[in-house]
This record gives sequence, structure tokens and C-alpha cells, in this order.
Amino acid sequence: MKLATLNNGSRDGQLVVVSRDLSRCLPVPDIADTLQDALDRWEQVKTDLEGVYRGLNDGLHAEALPFDQTQAHSPLPRAYHWADGSAYVNHVELVRKARGAEMPESFWSDPLMYQGGSDTFLAPHAPIVMGSEDWGIDFESEIAVITDDVPMGVSAEQAGSHIQLLMLVNDVSLRNLIPAELAKGFGFYQSKPSSAFSPVAITPDELGSAWQGNKVHLPLRTWLNGDLFGEPEAGVDMTFDFAQLVAHAAKTRHLIAGTVIGSGTVSNYDRSRGSSCLAEKRMLETIEAGQPSTAFLRFGDRVRIEMTDAEGQSLFGAIDQQVQPYDGTE
Repeated sequence: MKLATLNNGSRDGQLVVVSRDLSRCLPVPDIADTLQDALDRWEQVKTDLEGVYRGLNDGLHAEALPFDQTQAHSPLPRAYHWADGSAYVNHVELVRKARGAEMPESFWSDPLMYQGGSDTFLAPHAPIVMGSEDWGIDFESEIAVITDDVPMGVSAEQAGSHIQLLMLVNDVSLRNLIPAELAKGFGFYQSKPSSAFSPVAITPDELGSAWQGNKVHLPLRTWLNGDLFGEPEAGVDMTFDFAQLVAHAAKTRHLIAGTVIGSGTVSNYDRSRGSSCLAEKRMLETIEAGQPSTAFLRFGDRVRIEMTDAEGQSLFGAIDQQVQPYDGTE
């Protein structure tokens, strides 16, 4: 099943069911007004939503509308809880190696995770508006899951059953603001502005055999200004799967329905696959040449993030964003 949120002027948008080929959609106010509403009552409404989805794919529902990705908001325009992991530990290892630091052994057994701001997410085709290029604007191409209600202390074996939807993420980072924030010993805030999610959220069964072991076994592609920047395999080199990330987040608290948990930057040891963020490429350049040669994002740059199935069909739609200067008017 595929779900999206149309930007109707309200903060939480309008829930629509989207056809498998992403061509048509249908509002379902008689089932749920918003995606959060649906997630709050997931076991009650899931069957009805699946029925609408089957009808769309079978060519029924003459009242269906064309699905325009540019009119979609992030599936959850805001969420009660957004936590981002760093499941690709080789990426973390590379970051530390570039600055000559050893990586603690515990990083291989205990996931890294931070809690991000979730009051406002960017629409997948909305601009990335920033006050200065000097902040070191970077994209991070990731995958995220949305859970139902998760009990505190859930085991990793049980946590997988609480994963209801998947999305793509552009976890925008301001690299030049990060060091000073981390030096305070209190974590990210200014350096992690609003993230954007894919136009469509999908149930794991939409991935077929590509969903195994609570991982997505497909390449995640990123283009920068029209050129392919990277296509690492998301199921390879993922040290912690999504069930482990959910269990980690729920160790000391219940997770409410609609909790979003990200994978962190998708990264492979096979460097021929490219990268999912500028920082990683800059790290590799630093290790090889002593200094980076790739610049962070400039105003006017465009980033596109997308994942396709084995037949080349877009699964989630595309995140497609241009970096623009903030003019102080909104």
C-alpha cells in the first residue's frame, strides 16, 4: 500500500491513497483525515485503506485524481517523534578517520541516535531555505520507518512487527555548525534544520523480496545538479537493521504511533557506489589528498533522491529540492 499527504493549506494536510505506479490518488476522509489519524487507529483502518489501494490499482474509483508529487507534503508534515540513527557504521568510522580519531568499539554494538526537531518537515519538492552558504549546507540521503505504538523495552525480535511504513529522507545538515555544537557536549540543534521525506510512504510488502531482515535491499540514488552522485546499496553494510533501531529507541520509553526513525546516511565500503552526502565525499578526499576539494551546497544547487524497484519503477516518488537563500519574509 502507498500513502501520501496532499498539501491542502492545513498543517497536517489531507491523506490520500496512491496507486502503485504513482499516477493516481484518492482522498479517504471517510477512513482517516490525516496520516497521523490513520496511524493512531492503524489496526482499525488498515484493511479499509488496503481495499481502496486495490481498487485504484484495478482501475476502479473513477473519482480518483492525478497524483502530482509537487503537491505532496512529507507523508507526516509534522510528527510527535523523529529520531535518526547512524546504522552504517562504516560511514561513522570514515568520519572519525578523516580527523585522525579512533572509533570506540561500542559503536559496533550500540547504535548512535539523536532526536531531531519534528514540528515541521519540508515538503519533498520544497526548497531548502538557508540564511548562509557558510553554514556548510549538506544533504543526507536516508531511509526511514514509521511505527505504530511501540512498548518500552521491546526486543529487536518483536520490534520489526511495529514497522508499518517506510519513506526516503533528506536529513539536511549544516556541517560547519556541527563541531561547535558537539563541543558543548549537548548534541545537535542549530546544525540539524528541518528534514524532507519522500512524497509517498509505503508498507514493507511493497518492496517484495527487497525487504529482508528489516532492511531495504535496493540502491538509494542521489543526483546533484543532474549528475549521479551516489547509489550505495541500502541493504549492504547496514550494521543495525530497522528493528534494532526501533528497539534501541524504545529502551527507556514507549514510542507513540507515528514515530519516525531514520537509518542515517546510507553508505557502502565499496566506494565505487558513490556517497549519500557531501561530507563523506569530502572525507574520502581528505584521506587521499590531505584536504577536501568538493564544496558544500551553494544557493541554486539541486538535490534529487529516489529509489526504484528491479523494473525501474519509482517506489516512493522523488525528493527534489533546490537550495535557496532566506530573505527573511517567512
